[in-house]
Amino acid sequence: MSTAARPRVLETIGEVREVVAEERAAGRRVSLTPTLGALHDGHLVHLSRAAELVDTRIVSIFVNPLQFGPNEDLAKYPRTLDADLDRLGQLGVPFVFAPSAAEMYPDGPPSIRVHAGRIGELYEGRSRPGHFDGVLTVVAKLLLIVGPDVVTFGQKDAQQLFLVRRMIDDLNIPVRLEAIEIVREEDGLALSSRNRYLEVKERRAARTLSLALEAAASSADQGIDAVVAAAQGTLMGEPLVELDYLKIVDPETFLPTDDGYRGPALVLVAAKVGGTRLIDNERISLAG
Repeated sequence: MSTAARPRVLETIGEVREVVAEERAAGRRVSLTPTLGALHDGHLVHLSRAAELVDTRIVSIFVNPLQFGPNEDLAKYPRTLDADLDRLGQLGVPFVFAPSAAEMYPDGPPSIRVHAGRIGELYEGRSRPGHFDGVLTVVAKLLLIVGPDVVTFGQKDAQQLFLVRRMIDDLNIPVRLEAIEIVREEDGLALSSRNRYLEVKERRAARTLSLALEAAASSADQGIDAVVAAAQGTLMGEPLVELDYLKIVDPETFLPTDDGYRGPALVLVAAKVGGTRLIDNERISLAG
C-alpha cells in the first residue's frame, strides 16, 4: 500500500473557493484537470504536464449526470475514488474536488445550460443527444468554481476538446486550455476508463480502431476516398466491431471535409466493441 499522502478531498464549492483563494494569496498558480474518475495513465500525463505549468494542481472527480443519456452507463460508470486518491497521492496532487450531484445541482437538473451549438449535434452529439450540452455546462461550472489559470483536456475526446475551446473563446473565460495528446496502450488502443469493460476477445478486437486510423493516415496522400476506404476496410474485417461513424473533418471548423479538401484533417471513429462504446481519432494531411 502506498505511503504517499493522499490529496485533501474538497466536497463543497465553498471549500474549493477557500483553498484557491489561499493559493492565490500565496502567489501560486492553479490548474484544473476535470475527470469522471476511474483514473488511468492518460490522466496522469495531464497532471505531469500541469506540474510544468503551475504550482498547485486540482483534480475534479465528478460523474456528471447531465452528460449521460437515458440508455447510457451512468449507473455502472466505474467509481474508484479510493484508488484514484492513491494514484494522485503518488503524483503529489494536493487537492481533489469530489462534489456530490446535489452540491453541483442543488435544485436538480439546471434549467439554464450551455448549448453546444451546431457542432455539438454532429458525430458524438448525434449518437448521444444532449451530451455536449451537459459537458459544457459542467465544465463552465467547474471553471467558475475553481477559476484556474490552466485547464487540461485530452485530444482523445477531440470533439469535446474543440467545443470546450470554442466555449472558452466565445465566453471570454480567462483560462489557458492545455490540450494533452492521446495516450495509448503498447498495441495502440487509446486509453479510456471504459476499456475496463472489455472482455479478452473484445480487448483484442478494440485494437482495430487504431489500426483503422493507421490505415487512414497511410492513405492520406491519395485523397479522402482512399482514406475512408482504407479505414472502413480495416474495421469491416473485425466482426466484434460495430461501426457508429467514421468522419473526416476540418480541425479548424470541425465540419466534414468536402471531396476537394486538401490540408490538415482529423479522422474520427466511434464504434461499439461488444457492449462498450469507444472513440478515437488521428490527425492526417490530405493530398491527392
